[in-house]
Amino acid sequence: MFEKAYIPYGGYFSSPFCKWQGSFANINSIELGARTVKRWLEAKKWETSVFDYTYLGITIGQHRVFYGSTWANAMIGAQNTPGVTLMQACSTSTTCIYNAAMAVEQGVVTSPMCLMVDRTSNGPHTIWPNPNGPGGEVISENWNMDNMAADPSTGKGMIITAENVAKEAGLTREEADDLALRRYEQYQDALKDDRAFQKRYMFPVEVAVNRKKNILVEADEGITPSTREGLSKLRPVVQDGIHTFGAQTHPADGNAAIVVTTRERARELSTSPEREIKVLSYGFHRTRPAHMPAAPVPASEMALASAGISIKDVAVIKTHNPFAANDLFMAKEFGIDAHSFNNYGSSMVFGHPQAPTIGRLLIEGIEETVLLGGGYLLVAGCAAGDTGAALLLKIS
Repeated sequence: MFEKAYIPYGGYFSSPFCKWQGSFANINSIELGARTVKRWLEAKKWETSVFDYTYLGITIGQHRVFYGSTWANAMIGAQNTPGVTLMQACSTSTTCIYNAAMAVEQGVVTSPMCLMVDRTSNGPHTIWPNPNGPGGEVISENWNMDNMAADPSTGKGMIITAENVAKEAGLTREEADDLALRRYEQYQDALKDDRAFQKRYMFPVEVAVNRKKNILVEADEGITPSTREGLSKLRPVVQDGIHTFGAQTHPADGNAAIVVTTRERARELSTSPEREIKVLSYGFHRTRPAHMPAAPVPASEMALASAGISIKDVAVIKTHNPFAANDLFMAKEFGIDAHSFNNYGSSMVFGHPQAPTIGRLLIEGIEETVLLGGGYLLVAGCAAGDTGAALLLKIS
C-alpha cells in the first residue's frame, strides 16, 4: 500500500482515440505523444521542470524506439530529464503508474510523468536473419496481427481466451449483446452537452496533413454505433462463441499522460487544490493459460486487500474490456451488476491503442469519482500472457 504517491487534479490528459488507419495512422506515436505533451504543458503554463523523470509506455515498436523516453523528453523540451521505456502489453499504463508511485514512495524522484503512446495502425514488420533457414529465409513477425492471433506460450489467440472464460462461466450471447449495447449507451453519456464530460480531460491533438496544413483532432474517431437489432445480426467470431465484432474492442491509436507526485506538490499543481487523488495500492495476477479475461479479478482482489477494503466500498469501477466476457466474468465473481460500471466509456467502445488504454480509463474514473463527490476508484484490466493488473485510488 502506498502512503506518499498522489496525482494532481488536472495533472493528466488523454488524447482522442482514433480507430485503426485513422488520423494518427501515419505518425510515429512517440513523436505525436511528445508533441502533444509539449502543447499540453504550454496550455497549462507549466515548465518542463514540472516533471523530473519519465516513464514512457509503448507496446508497438516505432522508429527510434531504441531511445524511447529520452528522445520523447528531448522533443518535449526536457533535454536533460532522464527516463525509462516500459512495455507490458495492455497493462502498460498500470505498470507505468505503479513504477512512478513506487519511485515517489521511496523518494527517488519527486514528480515523474507517465507518458503512454501507441499506434496500432501501420504496425512494424520485423525480420531477423536466419542463415540456417532454407535459402537463408528470414524469420519475420507482424507486431500487431501475429501477436493478436496467438500467444507464443499457448498458441491460442486473444478471442479464444475470451471464449474459454465465457464457456466456463456459463456466459451467453444474449448477455454479451446486452452488455455491448449498455457500454455504447454509457459512452453516449460522455458526449452529452457538447462532450462536456470528455472535455474535462481530453486534449486535442495537432496533426500535419501536409507541409502547409495542420488539423486539430478534438474527438474520438471511428466509433461504431450499436443497436440491439444491429448486434443481433452479427455472427460470432468463433463458431458457437458469444462474441461478435460488436462485443469486443477494436485497434486504435492515441496517447495519454499522468503526473504522479508527492502530496505537497500535487496541491501546488492541482487545478482544485482542495481535491486529493491518492494512489493507494496495486494488484497483479497471471491466470491459467488461455484464460486472459479472468486475470483482472484476482488482481483487483489483491489491490483491494492491500488497502483493507472490499468491492462494495468502491464508488467507481473502470475496466479495460477487450471482450464482453471480461466485464461479465468480473461482475459474476464480485456479485455486482455488469451494467453499473464503466460509466462514460470503456475500451470496448472507444478502442484499444494498448499502452494508453488504461491510462484513459483511470483519468475518466478520476473525473467520474469527482462528480460523485469522491470515494474509491478501482481500475483494472487484462493483458497479453493471461495477466491482469489493477490500481486502487482514493479521491476526496
